[in-house]
Amino acid sequence: MPNLGGPELIIIALVILLLFGATRLPKLGRSLGQSISGFKKGLREDDDEIVEVVNADDLRMDATASDAPSR
Repeated sequence: MPNLGGPELIIIALVILLLFGATRLPKLGRSLGQSISGFKKGLREDDDEIVEVVNADDLRMDATASDAPSR
């Protein structure tokens, strides 16, 4: 994969500016930031849900083990 230097990034920025226009760029950046924020929030919620399920399984296994007769 080629490395992007300063001149390449400037050219890419100019092309994006020409495609979207100066007035739409802030809106585009804001919506991109909100999308990333929502995605990260969804990942955190999924992680929390996984932890809850694992903890519930552990509690159920502990309760089952304590109810079983010992030999």
